[in-house]
Amino acid sequence: MFKKLAIMALCLASAAITTVSAADPIVIKFSHVVAENTPKGQMANKFKELVEERLGEKVRVEVYPNSQLFGDNKVLEAMLLGDVQMAAPSLSKFSRYTKKLALYDLPFLFQDMEAVDRFQQSAEGRKLLKSVERKGLMGLGYLHNGMKQLSASNRLQRPEDARGQKFRIMSSDVLEAQFMAVDAMPLKKPFSEVFTLLQTRAIDGQENTWSNIYSKKFFEVQPYITESNHGVLDYMVVTSKEFWSEIPDELRGELQQALDEAILHGNQVAAEKSVGDRGKISGTGRSAIIQLSPEDRARWVKAMKPVWKKFEKKIGKELIDAAYASNQ
Repeated sequence: MFKKLAIMALCLASAAITTVSAADPIVIKFSHVVAENTPKGQMANKFKELVEERLGEKVRVEVYPNSQLFGDNKVLEAMLLGDVQMAAPSLSKFSRYTKKLALYDLPFLFQDMEAVDRFQQSAEGRKLLKSVERKGLMGLGYLHNGMKQLSASNRLQRPEDARGQKFRIMSSDVLEAQFMAVDAMPLKKPFSEVFTLLQTRAIDGQENTWSNIYSKKFFEVQPYITESNHGVLDYMVVTSKEFWSEIPDELRGELQQALDEAILHGNQVAAEKSVGDRGKISGTGRSAIIQLSPEDRARWVKAMKPVWKKFEKKIGKELIDAAYASNQ
């Protein structure tokens, strides 16, 4: 009798071990809209690499670049439905989920990326990562791309040069107001369509970082790029609150650590590419890079800064003040 019980116990234990070892890994589909050689693309690939090294068969990260799964306008909805587990949309894409992140779209708020970093590491900046939680999302970290420049079919030296020109923008009321402030015509269009829109002259210009202008070859169809540094293009790495909470605590901690390291890597890439890709664009001779004099830059600031006041109630004056204070 005891012998039979012992054999049964061994069989049950063996079955349990087999079940655990055969358990399916946690799959994280990471969707993004840019090329793999961009800061975001390299960050996502670094995250995949680190997870493979440290978690083996427990977690599998699948990266889908260039809008292969979803564009940024649809990815958050897909995330809440469980069709994708991680993404890094630009901060402008969260307007349906919180008004607070519109802060990052305000023109001429940050002087440089060092100021952006200081703010994002502050208590106010970290708190903004949680601003989407009541909508079922979780911010896991900020990723840089760089300061935005203005490219166009016509030379943009002063604000009045933008009058009547059609500019592609992300889906952001702040960015819409920014271009309307200089009497331009903002058009909300998907990132994946920008090159064709520029090539066919359906639009006259767009705003983007040196990295995106180079990787997506916008410089090939834009004869002028104004080095305005008028805004910041950053992303928030985000997941579903439900998905993240269902991951075992130990694995969740390791995933967050791997992501933090991947973001640091991506931010280093962004800093290097901001300088490098500008140089590559300049070297092609396809686009003339226009540098603003202090007087001309002051004109742009004067024209666009009233946008801050327009969105002060939605974003919060104290938050705007805290972000602006990071410049010092």
